Amino acid sequence: MKRITRDRLFALALLTPSIIVTVMFILVPVLDSVVRSFQDYRIKNIIAGTPGKWNEFANYMKLFSNSKLLSSIETTFIFVGGVVLAQFILGMAMALVLNSNLRGARFIRSIMMAPWIVPTIISGLIWMWIYQPQYGLLKYVVRIFSFGKITDFAMLNNPATALWGIAIAALWKQIPLTALLLVSGLANVPEETLEAATVDGANSVNRFFHITIPYMKSIIKVTTSMSIIENFKQFPLIWTMTGGGPDNATSTLAILSYREAFVSNNLGSGAAVTTIWMLLMILVVILFNTVFKETDME
Repeated sequence: MKRITRDRLFALALLTPSIIVTVMFILVPVLDSVVRSFQDYRIKNIIAGTPGKWNEFANYMKLFSNSKLLSSIETTFIFVGGVVLAQFILGMAMALVLNSNLRGARFIRSIMMAPWIVPTIISGLIWMWIYQPQYGLLKYVVRIFSFGKITDFAMLNNPATALWGIAIAALWKQIPLTALLLVSGLANVPEETLEAATVDGANSVNRFFHITIPYMKSIIKVTTSMSIIENFKQFPLIWTMTGGGPDNATSTLAILSYREAFVSNNLGSGAAVTTIWMLLMILVVILFNTVFKETDME
């Protein structure tokens, strides 16, 4: 009994630094932000060192009466849904290639993490150059494939295509990590089971959906959850490439929160957007995990 107690105390001692860091740098700032969201708190309060004035739900009521919040929520869900789905499909395709015996698979595996290593802001600048309407690479590619019919193609300047441009840049950066994680999941699929299914007459599609995917469910769950969180909080890439424009076409909740807090100098309103943003992200992750768990049970 004493040995068990000593082991528990030792484990607690090892966990204590992590618990302290989590409380100080995650829980306390989050709780402070939630409190600020119910206050009239501006830059002048920080400069003067005065506390915010409690205004209850005024920040939330103002946001919901403004079309910008609902538009930002819609843009956020479109961006997250599209990128997460495309990221999983393309990441799985790359993982299958990397896990195969195809020539060049090892070379791809050795260089595939380069986009993920590049800092997000640098990634944004690279893709801004590619999309540049005067001398960008994409302009010349579009001109060649359109046989010279399209000479003015500005992806980030068009509200209909700007979000697509950012999504492509996000996929370029995030797919390598997704593929790497899925490759590790493919390693857990037993070769004996696949060979037995082949002998029984199962084709490659049936083996993939009825054997490979079930064995990879745990890694798929973790990878997709990480992707949802990563894209929900995506700010540097969007702010670098478009700043939320043109015409608010790429204004997500992250962009709106920054604008309310540091452009409009209303930290209370920015905190309110952040609180809504955080709750929606948590809700989506919980909903995904719940649906995934029910699928496992079936």
